[in-house]
Amino acid sequence: MKIVELNKFLDIFAKKKQQTMTEFIEEAKVKVGKTTTPLKEYMKKKNIHKSDIKILFENIQDRNEYLTRFYNLSLQVTPENTHITDKPMKSTEMNNNINIKYKNIIRNIHYQDILEKTKSGIENVPTFFSVLKDLYLHSIIDYKLLTPSGLHYIREGRIGSVFSSYYFRASIMNPYFVYSLNQSIFKATKIFTPTLGWSSYSFGFLESHYIKEYVGVDVIPSVCKKTAELIECFPKKIKYEIICQPSEDLLKIKRFADTYRNHFDLVFFSPPYYELELYDSANQSTTRYKTYEEWLTGYWEKTIQLCHHVVEKGGKLCYVLSGYGSDKQEYDLLHDMNEITKKYFQLKSQQPMLNKDVHVTKHKETNERIMIFTKK
Repeated sequence: MKIVELNKFLDIFAKKKQQTMTEFIEEAKVKVGKTTTPLKEYMKKKNIHKSDIKILFENIQDRNEYLTRFYNLSLQVTPENTHITDKPMKSTEMNNNINIKYKNIIRNIHYQDILEKTKSGIENVPTFFSVLKDLYLHSIIDYKLLTPSGLHYIREGRIGSVFSSYYFRASIMNPYFVYSLNQSIFKATKIFTPTLGWSSYSFGFLESHYIKEYVGVDVIPSVCKKTAELIECFPKKIKYEIICQPSEDLLKIKRFADTYRNHFDLVFFSPPYYELELYDSANQSTTRYKTYEEWLTGYWEKTIQLCHHVVEKGGKLCYVLSGYGSDKQEYDLLHDMNEITKKYFQLKSQQPMLNKDVHVTKHKETNERIMIFTKK
């Protein structure tokens, strides 16, 4: 399993030609949506003082200071965060933001997909990596950096707050949350996940001493490959299979349908939030289904039918979801998806999962919901 080290990470943003302040002002451009404007013109138009540009320029010159802080906080892999040693959370206190150090290995092995290749379904919200590459390598400044609030944070030495608040990074479930769910609630031994959750599900479940078998599905080839590599690195050896197919197609595959009929005691995942995150895959559900209604029928109901087929009698289906809607149209995922699930499963319980807003994402509810069903 390949881990990106700090020096390699810094090399991504190393610019060969250095600029003076004067050259930067002459050559830089400001990006608004898909259009760019010369920085000199933008400064006049928005009445931006040269002293503010000087502070931004100094941040660009000293980029390794910020990038090293970011790497150490979010990407650094150490013995302390590759094995879960903390006691599991109590069943009534599930929180995705506790012990986030266990996310680091996930963010590291998938850093390109999470930070750059996964796009936001919200218009004109660029990815975290695309903004950094534009700024550090091409002297292209996203306009949000030059807004009054952006400049305020930069003056205070908090340019990282602008990067983390304004630009898109794919959301990650904390493996520690997954581990705690199984240790405190399910105690499942055979687990199926219709998505791989950036390998966080496999990490969390394999840390649980209950698990004997894991089967996971995803449509992103790199995620499938790296999840298998991660599982192989675990000292605990279990029976596993990683399948790179759309979950809604699996019941058409006779080998799968026959092998895993009534097989698992737990199905778990956090399903796609329709158009919120657009993944680097030709088989993404929002690519295959052009409307929300088609997506609910073609992706969600077919996937729920799959879950019903593979879970054993008395087995559990659990997914984490919120009432996210869209700027383009009004809908409520939590309600709509639950109504379909109730055709095939009996709702057993639901509880909040504490989770802060994911960058540009605003949930209709403060927390996401942990929905737990039993097979009808």
